[in-house]
Amino acid sequence: MSFAAEPVAAVALAGIGWLTVVGFSRPPYAQLRPTGPAAVHAAVVVGVTAVSCAIIGLVFRWYLRRLTLVSMGTYSARRARLAAPEPESEAGAIDARRRLAGVLLAAAMLPLLTYVLTVFRPHLNLADDLLIYLVVVVAVTVLGGFWPAVLAAVAASLLLNWYFTEPIHTFTIQQPRELLALLLFVTVAVAVSSVVHLAARRAVQAARAREEAASLLELAQTVLGGADSPAAVLEHLTRTHGGQAELQERVAGRWIRAASSGVEGSLAAASRIDIRGDLILLVTGQTDSATPALLAGYAAQAAAALDRERLRTQAAQAEALAEGNRMRTALLAAVSHDLRTPLASIKASVSSLRQTDVEWSEADQADLLATIEQNADRLDALIGNLLDMSRLHTGSLQPFLRPTAIDEVAPVALLGLDDSLRVEMAVPDGFPLVLADPGLLERVLANLFSNALQHSPESGRPPELHAQLADGMVVIEVVDHGHGVPDEAKERIFEPFTRVGDRYPGVGLGLAVARGFAEAMGGRIVARDTPGGGLTIAITLAAASADKTSLETGS
Repeated sequence: MSFAAEPVAAVALAGIGWLTVVGFSRPPYAQLRPTGPAAVHAAVVVGVTAVSCAIIGLVFRWYLRRLTLVSMGTYSARRARLAAPEPESEAGAIDARRRLAGVLLAAAMLPLLTYVLTVFRPHLNLADDLLIYLVVVVAVTVLGGFWPAVLAAVAASLLLNWYFTEPIHTFTIQQPRELLALLLFVTVAVAVSSVVHLAARRAVQAARAREEAASLLELAQTVLGGADSPAAVLEHLTRTHGGQAELQERVAGRWIRAASSGVEGSLAAASRIDIRGDLILLVTGQTDSATPALLAGYAAQAAAALDRERLRTQAAQAEALAEGNRMRTALLAAVSHDLRTPLASIKASVSSLRQTDVEWSEADQADLLATIEQNADRLDALIGNLLDMSRLHTGSLQPFLRPTAIDEVAPVALLGLDDSLRVEMAVPDGFPLVLADPGLLERVLANLFSNALQHSPESGRPPELHAQLADGMVVIEVVDHGHGVPDEAKERIFEPFTRVGDRYPGVGLGLAVARGFAEAMGGRIVARDTPGGGLTIAITLAAASADKTSLETGS
């Protein structure tokens, strides 16, 4: 019985066994003989047996728990569980109020049941009385726990001895079978009480485990939902279980705050959970639902979130570094070819004009000067795009949005472009103003015009600019009627240093700059096919007002 029952029950079982030996070893029964060699020998044998069985039972149950419970925590979680005592005390399952209620139930039911059974004594035998008393003892166990049940079992055995065993109204037992029945009653009552009490304790532990699992599940859902940061983990802890929490990291020999929730100033008298050598979690003021194992789980999640946050930062830095390397490589390629080409043309033209041994006609001089001007414009546009892309890449672009008239910015964007007179513009009179930075919008249109002129055949239809209003937004379209762009390349042409085909010079920055400036102004830019052949690039920006008159009034 000591092996199967609760360890504290071994004391009661050993006492019952010793009293049985010294009181019922020979007739007359129920007369205690606490002295003598027999009593000492019985105490030694019964005590050693009870203690040995209780220890074996503890080891057996501990081994079963290790086989059935799988630890999911980290080293810190295991340390927290080892440092914190297991809630194995009786108070962990049955509180003092329930124990008192169990004692009161036994004090009320046992006398009443004894009176009822004495009335029906002619119709019942001792076995019936034992079973009825056992029901009361089990009821006391369910309500009050183990020790009230032991008290009820001992009191019930004494009442049975006094009122229902011959000779009645004495504690002497005449029949050996009645002695055996009483002994079995007390033993079974104590054992059943112990098992019921253990079941109640396991029920409380299971409820606590369910609460912990639900809390950790909610935390996992929070992390998977995107709140994957140590501050979010600690905020979930304080919101669910109250109190304050602070994650500290050891840097250069000092503990500094990595994340916190509900903390104002420093934490006083806080519990410390060691996560690893350089990371700890300080908590204080949590409710009883925050068990040591649960806090260890939160500590592990906070540490993992901190590591993931730093990995994301490192990945972003590595990506930015890779993008910067790619940008530098492309810039070197542009400098080595596209910058040197116009410079070589300018150098050759200037050198030709400065030759003293050659007489150049006025037509030849005009051609050389035109070549210088054309390559200087090309060089200016290329350097401007490189500088613009650098501004976009470094994030230093700060647009100043204000109401802007398209038909005033577009002509300025055409200045300096070859064949600019070929571009046809169709902007209705009184067309709404667009909310944009005039300088950035001019650069966007200049790059789009340059791209359209470059890809429009001289003998075909000229490039066009259309403006229309759609759903409160202004749509500006730059249309060419050239060879067009394949569908799979329509998105790729807006990437820096991307060119479709090698028929036209350039480094592939114009459309990338146009998209970057358009998005900086809160707009978007897309490419689509022109009906009949060619490419149409549409810019969508917010409309600033209903018509152009608002600009004239200083709006």
